[in-house]
Amino acid sequence: MTTELSNVTIPDFGLPESRPVIPGETYAARCDALVAGADCDWVVVYSDREHQANIAFLTGFEPRFEEALLLLNRDGRRIIVTGNECVPYAAISGLPGVEVELAQSLSLMGQDRTEAPKLTEVLSGLGMASGQTIGIAGWKYLEEVEYDDAPSFFVPHHLVATLTKVAGDAGLLSDVTPVLMHETKGLRAVVDADEIAWLEFGSARASAAVWRVVTNAKPGDTEHEAASNMGYAGEQMACHFMLSTNGGSGPIIGLSSPSGKVIEKGDGITTCVGLWGGISARGGLMADGDDTFLAKCKGYFEALLTWYETAEIGVDGAVIYDAVEKKLAEADLEPALNPGHLLSHDEWMNTPVRRKNSGKIASGMPFQVDIIPVPMLDGQTLNCEDAIVFADADLRAEIEKRHPEVYARMMARRAFIADVIGIELSPSILPLSSTPLCLAPFWLKSSEILVRKA
Repeated sequence: MTTELSNVTIPDFGLPESRPVIPGETYAARCDALVAGADCDWVVVYSDREHQANIAFLTGFEPRFEEALLLLNRDGRRIIVTGNECVPYAAISGLPGVEVELAQSLSLMGQDRTEAPKLTEVLSGLGMASGQTIGIAGWKYLEEVEYDDAPSFFVPHHLVATLTKVAGDAGLLSDVTPVLMHETKGLRAVVDADEIAWLEFGSARASAAVWRVVTNAKPGDTEHEAASNMGYAGEQMACHFMLSTNGGSGPIIGLSSPSGKVIEKGDGITTCVGLWGGISARGGLMADGDDTFLAKCKGYFEALLTWYETAEIGVDGAVIYDAVEKKLAEADLEPALNPGHLLSHDEWMNTPVRRKNSGKIASGMPFQVDIIPVPMLDGQTLNCEDAIVFADADLRAEIEKRHPEVYARMMARRAFIADVIGIELSPSILPLSSTPLCLAPFWLKSSEILVRKA
């Protein structure tokens, strides 16, 4: 088997025009499961503009400009507490029976505070009382190796202080974030057919946007001009847009936003579009060829294929990590971060793919196949990042029944990977990307992508 460049026309798999709607009963069931898993009188889910994934997963609402809390109690009460601007916006929530309450301390500074200025009074008025247990869900949580005595809450101190005052004892507060975000047991780690269709909307459109950049960027463009090729259509973004170039004078910083720098022939170039549901990234050279770089690309591509050939339902995350790390080493590379992670509304939720881990891949896990190779020479970069989901036979049948167009696109992508890219995927791997496993090392010949040949 060899890896080589091949002139390929990537099929038009079709793009979803409307994001599927998550049923209200699904949001309600997620909230009920969180309350059951937290085992507290109240659960408080914190969110702000950057950290909106948990509340969006539970309600369909996420705050704009300000902060918001989702309050859930044992009796089934569901309340969104937010500031001046998001009270009317909370109407988009798909959570049945949700109440919306104003707390103006969650508003931007300088706005009106005459109606409900104190969060303590708002919470007490909603029924929170001294002696009740309160579980807090923040945007991430600490593992035992990260703290000496007691873990911290990843929410603003103001919220912790307020909840301590309302409960009357800091010991009544606990971190329930793992109920949502644990790498294998979290409610967000394994999703259903509707959520998979919801994810596919973002992943398919993000990858199409990235490929428009890859195929249209050219020397003489500024980075801003190259970025404009993405054709952004207002989809909700999971992270900032990224595009960065450089010649041999220094490294390419992949997280950078585009600038007015003029792209030159021979520059390394990388770009990334992240939408709710998936991220797509590509990196290569603004060139039409380079034998030394191509050899490095082939080694990286073989590691990428190794991920797809190793990952499967029931496989331990450490097995995937070790297989990818070993294959990259053959090209004098290593993974900069974990090769693969769970995705959702946020770019990176958590990951069972670690060097030492007992977390196994499960049906319903949505994954970002994300292998960032290092070290790279100055002025060079490599990336080929897209989303997939693992689904057993029952889940695949459910997707086909509920979302036949989504299922048809995923099956067409699988066939393309087998017939053109040259590897047979496990039946459990469903590609969500419009450009599945398509890596064009040289952007001036973007029709030439790497494939495996017998």
